[in-house]
Amino acid sequence: MIKKILSEFIGTYGLVFAGTSAIVFNDLSGGQITHAGISIIFGLAVTAMILIFGKISGAHINPAVTIALWLARRFRGIAVFPYISSQILGALTGSLSVYLLFSGHPTLGATLPTGTVSETFLLEIFLTFALMLTIFQTTTRPADQGIIIPALSIGAVVAIEAFFAGPLTGASMNPARSIGPAVLSGHIQTLWIYIFAPVLGASLAVWGCRCLKTNGCCR
Repeated sequence: MIKKILSEFIGTYGLVFAGTSAIVFNDLSGGQITHAGISIIFGLAVTAMILIFGKISGAHINPAVTIALWLARRFRGIAVFPYISSQILGALTGSLSVYLLFSGHPTLGATLPTGTVSETFLLEIFLTFALMLTIFQTTTRPADQGIIIPALSIGAVVAIEAFFAGPLTGASMNPARSIGPAVLSGHIQTLWIYIFAPVLGASLAVWGCRCLKTNGCCR
């Protein structure tokens, strides 16, 4: 269990540090990375963390994913709290690293809505629903498929969703990813959206997977 918890900590740290550093550097450099570049970096970071830690902890690196897998009875309830705690701690540590590097940046890459609260909440539900459904569908294939296909598929979905929804919601899909920079930068007013909407979206994906009746997806 210790190796799994440590993997979740490092994996979430890597995701938050890479993704939010790209946002901050893009702001400081006058847009050299570009929005498309940021989206690709988030997708590649997720892919890399799954390839590195997938066989150790499952590479959830996302509390919403952990909760959904537990609801689907594909994850032990006793491990939910340790996983989520390590993910949040990893995100906070990742944002602390970004703060130490770019202490003058006002948001540290926090997810902040540019639309209305209802628009942001509903879109984050949809984004996380699609992401979680992808996770379910790509991790219930025969074991001999390996981890490369799920890693690439999940990373691609993250990149695509970040590309089209990032300007409106920040495309969090991950409570830990939003908690880290929000707490370190003090932008916590709308943090509740990025905690509850992804959890709700991922949980709805359990129902969606059952409707698709994929063998082994959700009991």
